[in-house]
Parts: sequence; structure tokens; C-alpha cells
Amino acid sequence: QVQLVESGGGSVQPGGSLRLSCLASGLAFSTYSMAWFRQAPGMERQFVAVIGSGGRSYVAEYVEDRFTITRDNAKNTVHLEMHSLRPADTAVYYCAAKQPTVRDFEYWGPGTQVTVSS
Repeated sequence: QVQLVESGGGSVQPGGSLRLSCLASGLAFSTYSMAWFRQAPGMERQFVAVIGSGGRSYVAEYVEDRFTITRDNAKNTVHLEMHSLRPADTAVYYCAAKQPTVRDFEYWGPGTQVTVSS
């Protein structure tokens, strides 16, 4: 059974930083593409970043100068480093996984809340 569990969310002041982590189990982690999405209240889910099985990554333009995605295949973990956080970054952040040959992300974590507020 595939499980994705996010951690590292919390409350931070504007300008602060957070590091989200997603621990995956039940899958051949190194062969999966991993991604982060977010969803703010009343808004649609939004793509944030993706990292392929080979380590190549892409971060959405609206956060590419502040967010970084990395993976540690030895620990079955993917991270999202977030800096210079803004109130607009407030959302539930979700980790997702898919096989490279599949179009849509197959597996999702329950999410972790990030709140940016003074």
C-alpha cells in the first residue's frame, strides 16, 4: 500500500522559511516522479514543483525564485524548501507521486498546512 506523509508545515511570519518533507512508502521511490501541489481556501489545487526520477526538477514560475524541490532516494523523501514566504503562500501543501509513464499523479498525501501571517 502506497503512503505519502507530509510534514514540516506550520505558522510563519512573512519573509520566513519552511522546509516541507514527504516520506513515501510502499513504492519503488527512486523510479517515481514526485511533486508538490497546494490548495488555498476556496481555490483550486495549484501545481508548485516536480522532480523526476533522474533528479531533474521544475518549479512553477510564480515561486521559482523562492522555492526549491529536492529528493533523497536513500530516505524515500522529497523536500520543498520555501523562502521569503508571503501570506499568499498560505495553503495546504500536498505531496504527490506518479510513475513517469503515467500522465496524472496517482498517489497523494493528506497534506500539511502552511500559514504565513504576521
